[in-house]
Amino acid sequence: METFDVAIVGGGPAGSTCAAFCAAAGLRTLVLEREKFPREKVCGDCINPACWPVLERLELAEQIRNRPHGVLDAVEFIAMGGQKLRADLPRRDNGMISVKRSLFDHLLLERARTVGAEIREEATVIALDRTAAKNWKIDIVREAFAARIIVGADGRNSTVARLRNLLPRPERERVALQAHIPLPRDFGDRIVLQFLPEGYSGQAPVNDSELNLCLVGTPPTISSLRNWAEREFKLAAEQAWRTITPLTRAPVPAAHENLFFIGDAARVVEPFTGEGIYYALRSGELAANAIVRIIRGEDRRPAIREFTHAHRAMYRGRLWINQIARAAVLSPRFASQLLRVRPFSAPILGSLTKKITKPV
Repeated sequence: METFDVAIVGGGPAGSTCAAFCAAAGLRTLVLEREKFPREKVCGDCINPACWPVLERLELAEQIRNRPHGVLDAVEFIAMGGQKLRADLPRRDNGMISVKRSLFDHLLLERARTVGAEIREEATVIALDRTAAKNWKIDIVREAFAARIIVGADGRNSTVARLRNLLPRPERERVALQAHIPLPRDFGDRIVLQFLPEGYSGQAPVNDSELNLCLVGTPPTISSLRNWAEREFKLAAEQAWRTITPLTRAPVPAAHENLFFIGDAARVVEPFTGEGIYYALRSGELAANAIVRIIRGEDRRPAIREFTHAHRAMYRGRLWINQIARAAVLSPRFASQLLRVRPFSAPILGSLTKKITKPV
């Protein structure tokens, strides 16, 4: 049975980032990804300005800028009655852009491969146990591996967390649908967050011809939201949609003995704010820093303690914004009423937008 320094379950932004930094530091690194890349993922496709420093350290920033993407210079909030409120985004070289996840995630996974990580795609983890040597034994279909450290980077419904009896009970009060559709004429370089009686819609151009269209509602209302989208954007009834749930759940402790959780596997944040990719990239980098120290023989206790502190600090001062956003989504009528009170809502929304999109 082949033994690795670190095995990472999940090849999305968190897992690929962690793998790239671990492999670049000389660790024997394995990534187990259940799907075949490139693949699409339910996401708003927005790359927050806070992501750029991590992408620079991964030596990927220029490649991403050279791929098809949308440049976003404003967020427009639309109330149920049609009232609009616009908040400008900071304009700079490292501003907010939107990129299809099929392209973005594939670049990250290939970066991990290039610097030495072993990538196994279409590999589903079916069992996870400790060995007599206190390593991890990871079983996939018809094959097994051993690893000194394992990282759960496999999303909100983490198999690693489930197999270790750590997965919290999901909150299934909401469902998200997402599709890439033809870009409407004169849509502009903006993100649209539109409140509707059944929930909300997020819209952002991802290149010169495609619009990312997201719908978020509850199980009883999601079909009505889909019908609205078909009318609003003149979509065929057979339009294909990707779906995901839960949109939020309780966090999993990010560090255990020889076990780390990163990205959505550790904490799922409200997608309304578009910060998920940053949390994935940065948590992957933080975990890699701790893992490299442990594998090189440093005392694991301070390495884990410092990772845990930095992981918590990454969210500090920002999660309250997610709570406000979640409340607005669950009560779109109330959110729409706030948008109508411009002297009150304009400065608040502008301030929240700047806080979410500022570099870290």
